[in-house]
Amino acid sequence: MHFLETVVSTVNGILWNHLLIFLLVGVGIFFTVRLGFIQIRGFISGMKMFFSGVSLKGEKAGKSGMSSFQAVATAIAGQVGTGNLAGPATAILLGGPGAIFWIWISSFLGMATIYAEAILAIHFKTKDKNGQVVGGPAYYIEQGLGLKWLAIIFAILIIIALGLIGNMVQSNSIVEAFNNSFGIPAGIMGAVLAVITGLVIMGGIKNIAAVVEKLIPLMALFYLLGVVVILALNYQYLWEAIRIIFVAAFNPEAVLGAGAGIAIQQAARFGIARGLFSNEAGMGSTPHAHAVAKDTAPEEQAFLAMMGVFIVCTIVTLTGFVIITSALKDWAALGLTLQDGNFLSIYKVKGIAVTQQAYQSVFGDFGGYFVSIALLCFAFSTIIGWYYYAETNVRYLFNSSLAIRIFQVLVVCFIFVAAFFKVDLVWDMADMFNGLMVIPNIIALIFLSSIVIKITKASKIK
Repeated sequence: MHFLETVVSTVNGILWNHLLIFLLVGVGIFFTVRLGFIQIRGFISGMKMFFSGVSLKGEKAGKSGMSSFQAVATAIAGQVGTGNLAGPATAILLGGPGAIFWIWISSFLGMATIYAEAILAIHFKTKDKNGQVVGGPAYYIEQGLGLKWLAIIFAILIIIALGLIGNMVQSNSIVEAFNNSFGIPAGIMGAVLAVITGLVIMGGIKNIAAVVEKLIPLMALFYLLGVVVILALNYQYLWEAIRIIFVAAFNPEAVLGAGAGIAIQQAARFGIARGLFSNEAGMGSTPHAHAVAKDTAPEEQAFLAMMGVFIVCTIVTLTGFVIITSALKDWAALGLTLQDGNFLSIYKVKGIAVTQQAYQSVFGDFGGYFVSIALLCFAFSTIIGWYYYAETNVRYLFNSSLAIRIFQVLVVCFIFVAAFFKVDLVWDMADMFNGLMVIPNIIALIFLSSIVIKITKASKIK
């Protein structure tokens, strides 16, 4: 286990401390400029399209694809998961409150990046031998760049990154949350989650679309109601939290003290890494969902894709404010000020337990229960969404129903095994594989950018 931790740590150091920050920020800036700040000028149109399409009972998805809203709901299902509840906690504790600022930056730039991904996904979508509509980076890398070997590498990476390791993160966090709140043993919760997942994913695209279409709007409303109540009770610390976020983004020691050992690079590293884990812009995952939207122009679905990033960033931000304001409140209750040291040291736990502690500081034991239930909805929807992305790439590599069935069994097994892993290791492994799959996708986005620009210029949507 120690060897694995060393390897993962070394690779993440190379990816996240240097390479990926420049790649993700760079490609986000490139598309933001080349598309004329599409995330600003297209924001209102995107929101109108999103809310006009909201439905809890649309038509069933099938081989020809799914409705536009089902597609964006599936994409958001993958985005709105553990990264929205546990992600801000790990980012704040490891990178300081300034990590939230870098999440904002990565999300703003990511809206332009994900717009480009959605355009290419629909432009290059196709059908497999069974007539199932499919699409995603593997398809636009092979068809657009003519680099099948690179497409294969991406397909393998996303199968591991999301279908296996990524879903271990979701499972691990659910298990930990329910153990903390309800005392349910890890093995039992892991087994229950594995069984439920197996029942849904083995039902195919019809079940996946039906589940996420209903779960996404309801779970978002449920969670946001809890957030609003907490922030209303912690209102006197809101402005201080905002100030701290901006100061800590560029001078962490001014807020946390030199003893915290957090530098600007760490704030940016963990903010961008957790931003990617939550909004997935540039990762190459959400294009699989947008590709199968029926009767939708590329630019229309791309606008909806941007709204997905915005919604996810909003949830992450609100969670971050809950964590920071609750820490400030508890720190002040001890008679301490910011000059007395790192106020985040009030949290003696890691991962999802930090978010639970923040909620418990306001709601008592009910806060822990609330986060556990919310996380079950958020993370389970992500398991379903990520499974679908990975399955699309299993289809790409093997185009075999037997291969898909074997993969389904593997997913269920990994979800169960995740219950017994260390929290830090699971998150670090997810960061590593997520980072690796970004590279081939970014290469494709850069070299196929002329197609994105051409389609955007021809669009009637403004």
